[in-house]
Amino acid sequence: MLERPPVKTTCPYCGVGCGVLAKVEAGGTVTVAGDPDHPANFGRLCSKGSALAETLSLEGRLLHPEVYGERSSWDGALDLVAKRFKDAIAAHGPDSVAFYVSGQCLTEDYYVANKLMKGFIGSANIDTNSRLCMASSVAGHRRAFGSDTVPGVYEDLEEADLVVLVGSNLAWCHPILFQRLMAAREKRPIAVVAIDPRRTPTASSADLHLAIAPDGDIALFAGLLRHLAQSGAINRGFLKEHTSGFLEALEAADEMTVEAVVKATGLAAAEIVHFFTLFAATEKVVTVYSQGVNQSASGTDKVNAIVNCHLATGRIGRPGTGPFSVTGQPNAMGGREVGGLANQLAAHMAIEDGEARDRVKRFWNAPTIADRPGLKAVDLFRAVGDGRVKALWIIATNPIDSLPDADAVKIALAACPFVVVSDVVRETDTNRFAHVLLPAAAWGEKDGTVTNSERCISRQRAFLPAPGEAKPDWWMLAEVGRRMGFTDAFPYDGAAPIFAEHAALSAFENEGTRDFDLGALADLDKEAFDAMAPIQWPVSRGRASGGRFFGDGRFYTSDRRARFVATPPAAPEPIDPAFPLILNTGRIRDQWHTMTRSGKSARLSGHIAEPYAEIHPADAAERGIGAASLVSIVSPHGSVVLRARLSPEQRRGSVFAPFHWNDQFASKARVDALAPGRTDPISGQPASKSTRVEVKPFAASWYGFALSAEKPAFNNIAYWALARIDGGWRMELAGTSAPKDWTVFAEALVGVKDGETLAYHDIAGGRHRFAIFADGLLVGALFVAPEPVEVARGFAIQHFGKAFTEPRRRLELLSGRPGSDRPDAGAIVCSCFNVGVSQIMAAIRAGAITVEAVGAAVKAGTNCGSCRPEIRRAIDEQIDREAEQDQSLEVDSPGPRGSRAYKTR
Repeated sequence: MLERPPVKTTCPYCGVGCGVLAKVEAGGTVTVAGDPDHPANFGRLCSKGSALAETLSLEGRLLHPEVYGERSSWDGALDLVAKRFKDAIAAHGPDSVAFYVSGQCLTEDYYVANKLMKGFIGSANIDTNSRLCMASSVAGHRRAFGSDTVPGVYEDLEEADLVVLVGSNLAWCHPILFQRLMAAREKRPIAVVAIDPRRTPTASSADLHLAIAPDGDIALFAGLLRHLAQSGAINRGFLKEHTSGFLEALEAADEMTVEAVVKATGLAAAEIVHFFTLFAATEKVVTVYSQGVNQSASGTDKVNAIVNCHLATGRIGRPGTGPFSVTGQPNAMGGREVGGLANQLAAHMAIEDGEARDRVKRFWNAPTIADRPGLKAVDLFRAVGDGRVKALWIIATNPIDSLPDADAVKIALAACPFVVVSDVVRETDTNRFAHVLLPAAAWGEKDGTVTNSERCISRQRAFLPAPGEAKPDWWMLAEVGRRMGFTDAFPYDGAAPIFAEHAALSAFENEGTRDFDLGALADLDKEAFDAMAPIQWPVSRGRASGGRFFGDGRFYTSDRRARFVATPPAAPEPIDPAFPLILNTGRIRDQWHTMTRSGKSARLSGHIAEPYAEIHPADAAERGIGAASLVSIVSPHGSVVLRARLSPEQRRGSVFAPFHWNDQFASKARVDALAPGRTDPISGQPASKSTRVEVKPFAASWYGFALSAEKPAFNNIAYWALARIDGGWRMELAGTSAPKDWTVFAEALVGVKDGETLAYHDIAGGRHRFAIFADGLLVGALFVAPEPVEVARGFAIQHFGKAFTEPRRRLELLSGRPGSDRPDAGAIVCSCFNVGVSQIMAAIRAGAITVEAVGAAVKAGTNCGSCRPEIRRAIDEQIDREAEQDQSLEVDSPGPRGSRAYKTR
């Protein structure tokens, strides 16, 4: 039997767009590796990408269409979808129906959805979850450049002399791009400034961290613009020849003196002056920004405040310069290209442009064309809730968990007359409200293209057959289009002709007046499409592909000049004494969105296994919150219960909580239920990083940690959080009242009826421990205490499913601590090699005081590099501790023993 070569495909996680080599082995197992030829990653993969093969199981997959909870044929399901949409349109007009799609969709899926809604249904009510991550960047680009154009390329980060990271935890959210930057910095000096309220792993790696107050960005960059003008750093030739509106923007920034910036940002004057001076003096500057900029009620102005500084200095369109928006999803850029936002048309054409509408209508030979913007995400679900939208199709996203005011979204879906969901998995919080469920092909099964943050189009290729009756999203949409009477417009038999049509539309009547042009790819046949290598747009006929935009100083406004936008800082939001803290939400390193894919991997669950709130120790002390206790976070819109993590690296007055957890993985952790539906008035992007909250202790009478081979049912347990381990599940638990019989509780929780139970009880102290065996194998465990349980979790997980026959080893397990001959690895830091913090600290104490030395000792940080900032931080903290010990010896122990000469490392 001939060995199958690896398939070149693209990672389905963040917007870096890494190339992946997926190989199906003879036994059917899959292995993945980075593609050394891909221009985004050159063979590197982060922890999530490295674990992709662990997420391909069919467990939990949606395999067949369902109608009202019963299995259906495809014909039956699609006929019903077409009929209900047609009936709603006939009775209430085209704006009574809507699509809500996703940056997880391939470009071909997006294209068909947009074409069907805008050109044939005749409404612009198609929006995407990308609205939640980069809509403000789109709006800012269009205001400044006349088009939604990302000017630069990844190489600019490596060629810059100064990289400014604004609202971007690049180390965790775009790890491979961060590693490229760090590798370049090792070869030559590159100053890195991180602007973020939190001291994130990214900020820990920066030369300067500006712990800015939430929403202080406009003031900071307006102040920078003022400083650039006063210090003579303005490129007056560029201003004169290629821009307009500079004086108006400068006038709006006139009050942003250093003193005013101090007041607005909470930064020290010396920090501000240092940053301003560094920016002004450095010619090659790249400013990378992400959700900390975009997810704001003033996000569009933040984008333009950043862009203004680059236009003022002419630092755009040249190597090592420019503003750079890094996108959160694998195909948010592809969605923007096809017009997948409610306020876009198609192929970067504006829906408000009558000539563009006529052009697209003629190209599609459409009976109609949407003539005004549709409902943006937050407003779309408000319209679902108030009855304006009668039929809704949700594709590849989970809005009940990811949209702000998420409980209102739940109520809206419950009331909607007709909800269709296309998804890969059967059980999600959103799927519970679907009248029709359609099984979608997943990564590894579907075929098409995605576009990354630097405009590089890459192929996602199938290397596995679609299971059950799963189908590509474009196929479902095209089938419904045909059943609605538009047979000739949706003749597709694969992704290749859709991409070719998309490329042809981008070039149609485009004589260089539009940025987005794939004309050179419009004639690709299936064979050429299958073989297509990564390519950066524009790829118009008769010119070289890719590269930077705006190097010639020509933009896509009517006069081809870039526009400065006046961005006066907004007045601060008044503080409600009932909700004095500000909640900031975001991603963690090893999980993705609502965990439908990444939550399948035990390895990825090992780094952070439960939802948490990061709080400054002083804020916690004021509220009586102890380390590792549980807290309730309350806003005017909802509440959640999370584990408290006390950290001085969290800004006082602020709280951070990741948004990944949902009702499939925790009892009450849907963080977006706290957020209001407040949006940027221009982009419609929600303000997900500035929710007013209060944090209170959660009154638990007992805490628990458990392991189980089967997924448990959490009956009458106040708090639970669930995560994968090899061969089973781990659980964090807490209750407000103790069960009557702990033994019955333990055995019911782990689902073992006839096992051998070893137990320890301290009735007076409220401590109970259980280890449950079947045929000598550990199949369940429960540890209970009146305070957060202190158990060597890694030790217990490592031995789950293993044989325990020696009484001494069983007692070790019951104690929750390994013997001296089996040291505990500690909490996982390096997911690639399963290296724990205790192992890393042992290496550091043994003399490994560089990240490379730790890697040589225990392998941590030597694969994807995502954990390297955490290793660096551990080294720094150990050095600080040793320095403090030195100082105490000098004070308390006079004489030569207290001198550094006697200190050994």
